[in-house]
Amino acid sequence: MAAAAHHPSWALSYRERASHPSTGPLASYLLSLISVKKTNLCLSADVETSAELLALAESVGDSICVFKTHCDTVTDWTERTARALREIAQRKYFLVFEDRKFADIGGTVQKQYTSGYHRIATWADITNAHILPGPAIVTALHQAANKTVEKYNTAVHTEISASPSLNTTDADDEDDEDDEDTIRGEVAVESPVESEDLEERRLSIKAMDRKHSVVSISTTISTRTESISPRPQPDFHPEEAFALDTRTLLSRLGEPPYLRSLLLLAEMSSEGHLMTPEYAQKCVEIARQNRDFVMGFIAQRSLNTEANDNFVTMTPGCQLPPPGQEGKKLGDKLGQQYNTPRSIVLDKGCDVIIVGRGIVNAPNSVKEAERYRAEGWKAYEERIGAKKG
Repeated sequence: MAAAAHHPSWALSYRERASHPSTGPLASYLLSLISVKKTNLCLSADVETSAELLALAESVGDSICVFKTHCDTVTDWTERTARALREIAQRKYFLVFEDRKFADIGGTVQKQYTSGYHRIATWADITNAHILPGPAIVTALHQAANKTVEKYNTAVHTEISASPSLNTTDADDEDDEDDEDTIRGEVAVESPVESEDLEERRLSIKAMDRKHSVVSISTTISTRTESISPRPQPDFHPEEAFALDTRTLLSRLGEPPYLRSLLLLAEMSSEGHLMTPEYAQKCVEIARQNRDFVMGFIAQRSLNTEANDNFVTMTPGCQLPPPGQEGKKLGDKLGQQYNTPRSIVLDKGCDVIIVGRGIVNAPNSVKEAERYRAEGWKAYEERIGAKKG
């Protein structure tokens, strides 16, 4: 199928699309990352323990661009799980996508996103939502995401000093000259506000037995700005890119900006889903009104149709037949219908293939992840005419 028959984004390389004027910083980073690592594979880590989750992230991290979680299925999820996953993601260079599928009124989804047991916004680069409640769900999640980033970029420095009370006798003052160093001290605390809100901070100084002390507290709030300007790109000349090794290019690309993005659920891979073409079109309209937050879609085909569209399409329901059984129709007994990487990327113009059980349940998940990565990349190269980048 000729690329010219489709939207221009079909024929553009990931690197070219990363520089598109309508591409947000996090989407730009992801497209650059895909280009450097040569992988359009997202692993869906549908496991039940933190140990399984982190082991998968560690073992297949080099083959993926995105790691998708369902944190509420992990029976022993803790803050330590989130921190460990973030550490692996930074070291292995992939983004984390929590497949939360928000679908409630604005105030509720804000709490679900930032609070509770999982505090998704603090560790997941990407999440997703249905638009069933209306466009306000996007606004609510965007506001919550901005507050999370603001807290992360704000630090608090508190100094505490104690000195003797002025309401003492001269005799006491003489005695206290030697004691002053004992009861005067300074404590400096600096931490991101996200760890605890300012109003929750409580400070106390134990009084001396002989008299009260005067306690002075000064607090300084400083802010920092993450390196997000304007669209992260590796620092190299285009021709040089193909002469450098992947590790060097990743090092130049650097860590992802501390930002959050949203995917809208426009289509699903399950049989008989109720997301009509009209529903998908409404998703696109809402996305166009929120380009600075909405990265793209969960869909079965590219939904880019207008000239300025450059949304990322991530597609679930991807599975390869076992070796020697090419052409076999795949599915499960729960309505899931599978497509191959070639069908998803080449024929339907999608950008990221999402694979779960095909890798997770494989005898050798590392080897299988690399098989999917290679097939997805091959389909992409064929789609753009094997253009470099």
